[in-house]
Amino acid sequence: MHSARTAVAAMASLLLARLLRLPEAYWAPITTLMIMQSSLGAALPISAQRFAGTLLGAVVGGLVVDYTSRNVLVFGIAVFVIGIICAMLRLERNAYRFASITLAVIMLVTRTNSEWVIAVHRFVEVSVGIAVGLVLTALWPER
Repeated sequence: MHSARTAVAAMASLLLARLLRLPEAYWAPITTLMIMQSSLGAALPISAQRFAGTLLGAVVGGLVVDYTSRNVLVFGIAVFVIGIICAMLRLERNAYRFASITLAVIMLVTRTNSEWVIAVHRFVEVSVGIAVGLVLTALWPER
């Protein structure tokens, strides 16, 4: 049953991301796959951390790329600053992990779109994955 729930959730997430015409739709099912590995009670708090971290990473990534150059030192400083912000906001390491991953996706993957477009897409793609994972976990609980 767990495999069936996970497969349905992953497909639903991918289809929704494609319906929304998200350019990197694969991030939605990847996130959903992570959510589906927990019960609803365990998934809710960690999903909030993932959501907050992805939002923080998208904002910081957009700002850093907008106002500085893309180089290793700037990337390292940005990862450090995100850690400090997470600590000040009392966010857990899961939020820091997702913020750093989002920052890396925005800063290190070269694309033709604006960094803010990339940041928004990344945030929406991960948010779709979180939402689908939580909805399916609630509607089809594991026994």
